[in-house]
Amino acid sequence: MQKFSQYLFTMICLFVAVASARSDDAELARDILEKSDQIRFPRESFQVDVNINTTAPDQPVDMHKFRVLSKGNENSVVMTTEPASERGQILLMKGRDLWIFMPSVSQPIRLSLSQRLTGQVANGDLARANFTGDYTPTILRTEVIDGEKYWVLELLGVDGSVTYHKVLFWVRQSNFWPYRAEFYSLSNRLLKTSRYENFEMTLGKLRPTRLVMEDALHKDEVSVLEYSGMKLRDLPDKIFTKDYLKKLEQ
Repeated sequence: MQKFSQYLFTMICLFVAVASARSDDAELARDILEKSDQIRFPRESFQVDVNINTTAPDQPVDMHKFRVLSKGNENSVVMTTEPASERGQILLMKGRDLWIFMPSVSQPIRLSLSQRLTGQVANGDLARANFTGDYTPTILRTEVIDGEKYWVLELLGVDGSVTYHKVLFWVRQSNFWPYRAEFYSLSNRLLKTSRYENFEMTLGKLRPTRLVMEDALHKDEVSVLEYSGMKLRDLPDKIFTKDYLKKLEQ
């Protein structure tokens, strides 16, 4: 009986130690993801212009320009400014609900975050400001690339409405800079990869101003997102309503 009690006590201690270690690992993974999100975009409400150039073999370069207004990770507006034929189209995101307003259509149309916006870029790539609210992170491993140490995080979607089912995300250990990401479908198929480049001082932090997204199957199909004009902006809640879409100025 005494041996059994000692065994039981040992097993309980082991269980508590393992649970505590897992809790610490989960907290560290969340902290890494949050800090990297804050490098990519500010926590405060902001505005940024995004130019997207998509190239593919034997195709002319496809050019789109957008203005994004973001408040937290729950509210955003994505306005198409070019090409002229699409000017006036507006995406509205509230929570993970997404609508598109088109001048020729009287009522907004419901869309999914995973639906393609242009080139390799999905609606959620512009409408969602960070990963933290949409994914549960786990530290898979660490890697050394060109002498720099990186965490490799596995991000699993919190539900089926997020942009991607799974993301692998490389974060530099020395400064929490995002380095690259791989995006996966529900069937665990690699859809595309991205690289974060051209870090420039913006709103008090060095932030990536270029994102290169490459199709996983067709490596020569690439969309390059260039971010510019980022600034903090007071964005009242009324902007993020379907009734207000027509009043937004380009």
